[in-house]
Amino acid sequence: MNTAYPYTLEPQEGGGYVVQLVDFEEGFTEGSTEEEAAFNAAEVLSLVIEQRLADGRAIPLPSPGEGRSVAYPQARVQVALLLRKTREEQGRTLAEMARALQTSWPSAQRLEQATANPTLKQLERAAAALGKRLSITLD
Repeated sequence: MNTAYPYTLEPQEGGGYVVQLVDFEEGFTEGSTEEEAAFNAAEVLSLVIEQRLADGRAIPLPSPGEGRSVAYPQARVQVALLLRKTREEQGRTLAEMARALQTSWPSAQRLEQATANPTLKQLERAAAALGKRLSITLD
């Protein structure tokens, strides 16, 4: 699953830029430079997804970039998002995930929270329970 979310970058009359995340109406920020705006876009994206995960709200798949700049959420947010989206795509419940991991429902639920700090071993087990393989890349 792709976690690159596009955003618009609008120069302001007095200097600086306004950023709007395309897929999240509540996702906006600004920056004095394009680099600062890009950094802030990633920060806001992480916060928006983290809050939606905590609230159990829907998280849209990223829109096509179509030449726009993209932001990636922080790694801990990506992990929670990827586990939740994969589980949901497979039509599995948290209870089914917990059984596959041979753990408790709260432990399985924590894996889908951006505030969790799972070990690589836990992530490998969760991926295997979903019929996937853990793959880490650096961009």
